[in-house]
Amino acid sequence: MTVCTTEQGDVRGCTGADGVVSFLGIPYAAPPFGPLRFKAPSPPRPWSGVRDATVYGPTAPHAPYAPPFDTLIPEDSIPGEECLNLNIWTPAPDPGARLPVMVWLHGGAFSNGSGSAPGYDGSAFARDGVVCVTLNYRLGVDGFLRLPGAPDNRGLLDQLAALRWVRTNIASFGGDPDQVTVFGESAGAMSIGALLGTGELRGLVRRAILQSGSCHYFLRPGSADRIAAHLAAKLGAEPTPEALAAVPPDALLTAQADLRAELNARPDPTLWGEAALNMMPFEPVLPDLALPGPDCGIDLLVGTNREEYRLFLAPVHRLDAFPESRLRTMTAAYGLDPDRALPVYRATRPTATPGELFDAVATDWFYRLPAIRLAESVPGSHLYEFAWRSPQFDNRLGACHALELPFVFDRLHESSYASLLGPTPPQPLADTMHAAWVSFARTGDPGWPAYDEITRTTMVFAEESAPGKDLRAEERLLWDGVR
Repeated sequence: MTVCTTEQGDVRGCTGADGVVSFLGIPYAAPPFGPLRFKAPSPPRPWSGVRDATVYGPTAPHAPYAPPFDTLIPEDSIPGEECLNLNIWTPAPDPGARLPVMVWLHGGAFSNGSGSAPGYDGSAFARDGVVCVTLNYRLGVDGFLRLPGAPDNRGLLDQLAALRWVRTNIASFGGDPDQVTVFGESAGAMSIGALLGTGELRGLVRRAILQSGSCHYFLRPGSADRIAAHLAAKLGAEPTPEALAAVPPDALLTAQADLRAELNARPDPTLWGEAALNMMPFEPVLPDLALPGPDCGIDLLVGTNREEYRLFLAPVHRLDAFPESRLRTMTAAYGLDPDRALPVYRATRPTATPGELFDAVATDWFYRLPAIRLAESVPGSHLYEFAWRSPQFDNRLGACHALELPFVFDRLHESSYASLLGPTPPQPLADTMHAAWVSFARTGDPGWPAYDEITRTTMVFAEESAPGKDLRAEERLLWDGVR
């Protein structure tokens, strides 16, 4: 057992067989319930004596993923009110160690996920000389529903509170508070993008890694107000903090899940605003798109997976049942002329089904082009693409959303990833990708040239990883002028 000191009190961690010391379930803010419900995070309560930090703490309330995604995307659910907590893995709990720090923000469409999911165990980062931190933040209604009299983006405020806690306390665990890299995937990366755009990460982190998400995911206030009204009507309540706080937690989570299902079934912009295209009723509320620009002062590593949208098509048997008419409608909704754009996509995919073409178009609109725009806005950024294809679902899953996670965390043999990865994922690729993340956290250089608008160098992670130049340039050019 090892004891470290925080501003709130001492914590006792546990040393694993590999020598990595873990500290689990440390509160970085007070429980966001009772009088603190729908408020900005408050400082954590101090304690006397030594607090045990050998088991994960409670997770933020969330409904489970619907099948089959509940078996594909690892998450867990631990009851309890003290859900604003974090976990630390360190190779050297010594204030003199001054090791680089990586802080993980999990994904889950701002409605699911936790920092204690087994796939996010940070031992491999600690093994390689990095102090790794994962955390929970408020989700769904509690974290992101816009309500009168309550601060917007409470989940983002939680993330900032955790980063401030890290800056104040991480030296006790061997970390360097001036060498912090925040990294996240999907909603975690989108959170980083929102915070980059508002400038609130300045002074808290030195570097950022955004996996399958950037700055383009938000609701304008009017859209957020409409979604709050929809949810309140479903519950027979007023869209106010007081009324929603009186709703039983299970009923609130059920209504939240039903709302997402209704959005998916009828994505009408007049009802849902921006969420009608990105299919997320809970997300940051912002007045408009804001890219950080060349003076953001933060090193960036940004990337996507080659076939992101297959995760949402192949497991529910939509990839080969997607109608041509829907492909044309959605291509137009994303801002492209189908008559001009679809022949360009078909030129490199001559045997593709409409569903496969939709995956290519949707992946570009939702993930790849926003990543490129972010890299273009901050000179010196590094860009990657993850291209290894899963054999699952008869080789239809491909290089889908979330597939890079076990490679980044070097957790290929974690059982919760088996349904996503298949039986023989390549360990050398995990070695390469994980090492790039560690190198970036240490030096700001992941091992390949920075992206610029001349060479457009992009690292392609596959069985044989290598940098490429201006990947799928003709498809990229279709999107010039499209947000």
